[in-house]
Amino acid sequence: MKIPMALSALAMGFALPALAAPQVSSVRVSIGPDLAKQTQTLDAREFDYLTRELKRSVEKRLDRSGALDPAGGELELIIEDARPNRPTFREMAAKPGLSYQSFGVGGARISGEYRAPTGARTPVDYSWYETDIRWAQYGSTWSDADEAFDRLAERLVKDGFKAND
Repeated sequence: MKIPMALSALAMGFALPALAAPQVSSVRVSIGPDLAKQTQTLDAREFDYLTRELKRSVEKRLDRSGALDPAGGELELIIEDARPNRPTFREMAAKPGLSYQSFGVGGARISGEYRAPTGARTPVDYSWYETDIRWAQYGSTWSDADEAFDRLAERLVKDGFKAND
């Protein structure tokens, strides 16, 4: 008798996180003003990549959890900061001696807001930066920023847009 009750409680525990995420009809991603000013290292190619990857990561995770719905609210995200693991094309063009084999730790900071169909607003604020340089040598230019985007997407679904770090 105790085993079926424990199993049903366990099953309910697994079902709850999927119910935590509010329904979202659209995800909009933009670049914050401070990041947009970093034109010595970043250009339109990098900004396009970052916005596309954040949008893809969040929409994919929302879709898998069943939270992507045309009747849902709007999620607006702003990439406030993004640090590459490797030199960007613009950096390498500006500094001919810079090697793509150079690497460092990266990550990203994202803010934004979820606006429910009822008009209620929930702020979103999340950041993640790698702290161990040993992993950086194996990644691409934006590996840690991509990881930050994936972690944000998971947190949004798991915690219902209470992604404050």
